Order: sequence, then structure tokens, then C-alpha cells
Amino acid sequence: MASVVFYFQVHQPYRLRRYSVFDADPFYFDSQKNGDICRKVAEKCYRPATNLILDLVKRHQGRFKVAYALTGVVIDQWQEFCPDVLDIFKRLNDTGCVEFVGETYYHSLSFLYSREEFKAQIDAHTKKMQDLFGQTPKVFRNTELIYNNDLAHFISTLPGADGKPRFLGAICEGVDNLLGYRSPNYVYRPPHTGDNALGKPFGVLLKNYRLSDDIAFRFSNRGWAEWPLTAEKFATWVNKINGDGFVCNLFMDYETFGEHQWADTGIFKFLEALPEKVFDVNPGHNDFATPTEAFTRFAPVGAYDVPHMISWADTERDLSAWLGNAMQSNALNEVYRLEKLVRQRADAAKGTGDAKAIEHARYLYEDWRKLTTSDHFYYMCTKYWADGDVHKYFSPYESPYDAYINFMNVMDNLRTRATV
Repeated sequence: MASVVFYFQVHQPYRLRRYSVFDADPFYFDSQKNGDICRKVAEKCYRPATNLILDLVKRHQGRFKVAYALTGVVIDQWQEFCPDVLDIFKRLNDTGCVEFVGETYYHSLSFLYSREEFKAQIDAHTKKMQDLFGQTPKVFRNTELIYNNDLAHFISTLPGADGKPRFLGAICEGVDNLLGYRSPNYVYRPPHTGDNALGKPFGVLLKNYRLSDDIAFRFSNRGWAEWPLTAEKFATWVNKINGDGFVCNLFMDYETFGEHQWADTGIFKFLEALPEKVFDVNPGHNDFATPTEAFTRFAPVGAYDVPHMISWADTERDLSAWLGNAMQSNALNEVYRLEKLVRQRADAAKGTGDAKAIEHARYLYEDWRKLTTSDHFYYMCTKYWADGDVHKYFSPYESPYDAYINFMNVMDNLRTRATV
């Protein structure tokens, strides 16, 4: 049995407006640009892809299943700019064939700098999932699949409302030099973690990056030896897992469908045909599962020991996409240096009972949290060649240095607001 676990990351940051040293107002975010981008991606990806997946779930009578990580900030922007997108996700949720996994609300790097803020963002995201979908996340994924043994231990010990471990497991990248000869197509466990709420070892699902990237990055590449990629061909690759694994973990950005791979590449037709081809290539031996179902069905076959930080970004699969140069390191340190002060302002304002002071402190705290979003530091990356091209594609700035200067101008103003 090969169970396909489809997981999609869905995220849009709050992009900053051009903010100079002469600006003094506390309005940092480009509402016009954020709205335009959100509506554009909704038109190209979120609406057609989610409607298609909803149709596939119904067409295959619940046998087709998917999982999403919806950041809090993308949901906030949907609610502001295109609320109908959220309505489609609610209808998809009503089918019972979708799982929403837990994460940091602001798509932040908080685990690296503040465990208190990290937990607070997980709690805020959990509440959002409960309020909107009636789901309490049972599986965790950190921002950009950033992961190591320390993170696994922290997540595995977080208690739920019933006092039992909150999460059954986590999802992360399957890195070749950590796997060695082993396949990513099994459930693994971190070393030195206890049991989850099911009484099984805390589990880890590893991204099969080769098959995932065939869809996410190579699908429209006419120079690729396997182009054109058809659903029939891909289903045969999935089927080959039988006998050497139990799960085929396909993890990718949701924007793969329609935004990164445009509709005219045939990406939606591929997605529409894929479930049927997976079912038919070897009847009775392949299916689709959510992450929770995978952890419930399959026991870990061994330890996945990750002593250093990994991610799914760039060719290095490490933290260099966000911490590869002095600008990024400085900007991140400056952000988290303000955390204690911002929290103190919020607590002090609550103590006064002054409604205006409470509101100002709330906006200060919210602005600070939006500045922890990892994208701001991704834009400052100075890599070259293929990885550099990817960073340039996503960045709204002319150069990494412009991104750093703009961000630090905002930080200077935020620091003033926090100290006066």
C-alpha cells in the first residue's frame, strides 16, 4: 500500500511599503499592493485550485484527501481582500477530507529566537483553526519546514487541552545525507522523544523532494527529460513505492497550481487526472491519506536524527535562505531584541485600563509580529545562480540591500514607538 500524503503550504506575507528615514508615521504595510497580490493569486490559484480539489473529493467519494498549512496572515488577508476564498476552504473542510496542520501564525522564525513567542504563535494559529474550521491541529509543520531534533522534542512535549501531547508528529524535509541509504517513504521518529496521544512514538513525515519538485518546479520545464509530465506517468512513479515504503509525501507551495505553474502549462488538468490514475495504476494498492491518518496507520521504522537545522529551501536545505549574510542576522536580532519591550508595553497598557493605550499597544504588538514573518529576511538573501533567481522572483525589492534598508527604517520607527 502506498498512501499519497498531499500537503500544501499557503502563505502570503504583509509586504512593507517603501519607508524612508524621513517617514514618521506608524503605517508600514502596503495595503494596496497586498490587496492586489492577494486578489491576483486568488484568481490564478486559490479559487480554481480549491474548487478543483473540492470537486475531486466529491467525485472520488471521499477517497481523495489533502492537507493544508494556512498561515494566520494569509487568512487575515483573505478575510480583508477576498473572503470568498475562505468560504471555499470552509466547504472543503465540511467534506471531512482535509486536514489543517498547525504552525506559527505569522510564518516566523520564532523558534530560533524566542520559545515563548513560538508557542504563543502556535496557540494563536490553533485558535484560528478551531474558530474557522472546528479543527484542532494534530500535526505540526514549522515555517518553511525548518526542523531539527530540538524542535521535535519541544513540539512533542507541548500539551493539549486534555493534558496529553498536542501533536502526533511533524512534517519536514527528507534530506539525503541524513537518510543515507534509507527511503523518505516511511514514517520515522526523532531520537529521544516520547509517545504521542495515540501511545505511539512521536512521528515524522519526510518530504519526497524528488517527486514533489517534479510537480512544483519541473512540470513546465521543456528541457527536462521527463517533459511533458502526465498524470499516468507520475502515477507509475508513485506506484513504484509499493515494496519500498508506505507513504508518498508530496509537499509543496499551493501557489504551484496556477501561479508558479500557470494554467496554460496544463497543471490543473494534471491535478484533475492524478487521483484517478493513482487509484487505477494498481487497484487496491494506492490511496490518499492525511498526515494524521499516516501517523495512525503506520508505525515509525527508525530514527531520523537531525542534529542541525534543515529546511526545504534552496539547494542547501538549511537556514541560509534567511540567515546567510550579516544583513539578515542583524535584522533578525534587532526584531527579537524588541520582543520583551513590546510585550511589556502591552501588559502595562492593560494594567491602566485606558482603552486608547490598550489599542495603541495592541497595534504595536501586531506590527512587531508581522515583522517577524520570514519573508522579510528571505528578501535580503544575497545568493546567486539558481537559488538567487528564486529569491529575486519573490522579492518586491530591486536588491537585497534595498530590502534590508527598508526593513531597518521600519524597525527604527517601531523601536521609537516601543520606547516613548
